[in-house]
Amino acid sequence: MPLITIDSSSFNEVNPERSRSYCRELEAGQILYFPNSPIVPPDVDLNFLLEQHQSSASYHKNVAYRPHRDKITGLSGDAKSNKGRLTTIMRNHSRQCTGFLNTLLSPYSGAWSLDYGSFRPKEEEGRQLRLRARNDLLHIDAFPTRPTNGDRILRLFTNINPHQSRRWVTTETFDVLVTLYASSLLPVSNTFEKVRKSAVYWVCKAAQSMGLPLVARSPYDDFMLRFHHSLKENQDFQIQSPKYTWDFPPYSSWIAFTDMVPHAVLSGQYALEQTYILSRKALLSPEKAPANVLEDLCGVSMVR
Repeated sequence: MPLITIDSSSFNEVNPERSRSYCRELEAGQILYFPNSPIVPPDVDLNFLLEQHQSSASYHKNVAYRPHRDKITGLSGDAKSNKGRLTTIMRNHSRQCTGFLNTLLSPYSGAWSLDYGSFRPKEEEGRQLRLRARNDLLHIDAFPTRPTNGDRILRLFTNINPHQSRRWVTTETFDVLVTLYASSLLPVSNTFEKVRKSAVYWVCKAAQSMGLPLVARSPYDDFMLRFHHSLKENQDFQIQSPKYTWDFPPYSSWIAFTDMVPHAVLSGQYALEQTYILSRKALLSPEKAPANVLEDLCGVSMVR
């Protein structure tokens, strides 16, 4: 799983053909890496972020920015006095990320929905979190409260620590892992089970239309969340799977489809991240999408 390194001169020379090539590389499970990131916040904002400290409560894993509500969550008591400033910084960074990707990945432009951003001020090494919330265990991404119904999770990360690299580990991509570790998790195809899941789905959709906080989840979303959990809980997989280690230095950025690229964060402090949910209709290699891989394996529909 090589990194695709894109230096400043290459970014300045992006054209439609190169942009399509970057999209195909991402869809194949590769990581785009920018050693000199064009989206590092200005110094005045960086200094402010580096001064922030976060609550030690386990449920405050990161500071989250919700673009559609222009809202920050996950702040500790002391940090709440800086909420307005932090919101402005995260809003500006989110917009900068989107402008950057609109140019770099132009075939996707307008086909994604803006998801959460996050600020990660804590040192990752040695964090005490419950097993399913640990960042240092290899996993694919699946969001419990934000199902994608087969659309893709695209994430853009930036290391804003001026002195320390952020260390990642990756392994074989989703299409390989699912054939090795997911046989017991694959969906049941009998008629009763299909009817039951369909009924649950449409009840949730009806509740949502009335403003009730129920999330409609497809079989794909159910599988991906269970697969996320099972990978973290599988000690043999965590120990024996092939590992590729990446050190992302200060002021670098990287992009990946994290529903395709299993990853873990071993160390590093102070990072920014912006997530996008990309429509499957915009993919250049749709056969590589996890939902399509699963449907080929199971012979049943995984999305609604």
